Amino acid sequence: METAEARLKRMRMRSWRRGTKEMDLVLGPYADAELAGMSGVELDAYDSLLEENDQDLMAWMLGQKPVPQAHAGLISVLSGFAMQRLRAG
Repeated sequence: METAEARLKRMRMRSWRRGTKEMDLVLGPYADAELAGMSGVELDAYDSLLEENDQDLMAWMLGQKPVPQAHAGLISVLSGFAMQRLRAG
């Protein structure tokens, strides 16, 4: 059984080492900032999102493909987080 600490560490690692630098730069900072404060349900949703491939994630983030309903809320949050970081410079 995975401990809560091990789960967060695994999810953070998977967020920073995606396979494409673009998704590393979106998911990594989000994981660093938000994972520790997420509820169990939110962590489950994020863990599920981490199972998706980078090409789909990027297309969803950029609005190039429709986002599956299961991920729509989280993709919206991630997009907002990424835009805020870009504006902050």
